[in-house]
Amino acid sequence: EIADEYGFMVCYPQGTRNTYTGQTHWNANLKEMSSIADSDFLNDLAIKLQAEYNLSEKNTFACGMSNGGFMSYTLGCEKSDTFKAIASVTGTMSGYDWQNCNPNHKIPVLQISGTNDRTVPMDGSMSPTWGWGGAPDIEKIIDYWSEINECSNSKIINLPDITNQDNSFVTLDKRFNLESKDRVRLYTVHGGGHDWPGAWGNMDIDASEEIWDFFSKHLK
Repeated sequence: EIADEYGFMVCYPQGTRNTYTGQTHWNANLKEMSSIADSDFLNDLAIKLQAEYNLSEKNTFACGMSNGGFMSYTLGCEKSDTFKAIASVTGTMSGYDWQNCNPNHKIPVLQISGTNDRTVPMDGSMSPTWGWGGAPDIEKIIDYWSEINECSNSKIINLPDITNQDNSFVTLDKRFNLESKDRVRLYTVHGGGHDWPGAWGNMDIDASEEIWDFFSKHLK
């Protein structure tokens, strides 16, 4: 609906099934679990769609939830020539990506996390089994990407607590550079779990709308 309203194309690719769990997954450098070259696949898919549908090479972005958020960080680390900004909802960086991330360019990053998320905890305590854990807490990850994006300023915004029934509220940490352009955002959902705000869980924000708002600030 947002793509229709604002006139951009959206693609929902599907990962392959994990041998161990039988569930579809993205290989965000989860080297103990998967050998699928998803970073190359998604990069090639984006380039194919750009050519086939005459899409802008300068305005291609990636976002995902949970494992999809992990994968978005992998694309930010490895494929910043193709993906110009990324967003992660309830994801984080895999242990490998945290240790080896080396983007070719500055790349804006948006993160949404819930303080009560037990699947991908904000404090970096996720189990290292199969390569998932190993990255620090979300604040340190946001600091890392803020440094890459040369963000010298920050601003904390308490967003309106519109819906009392969801037992949660949201604060936004904006990181921006000297041109006052926010290049990193961290939405903390206080009382939130492993949810996509606006669809389930917190209803004070719509994650999809926030992601598009962020990406739209970086159109070229």
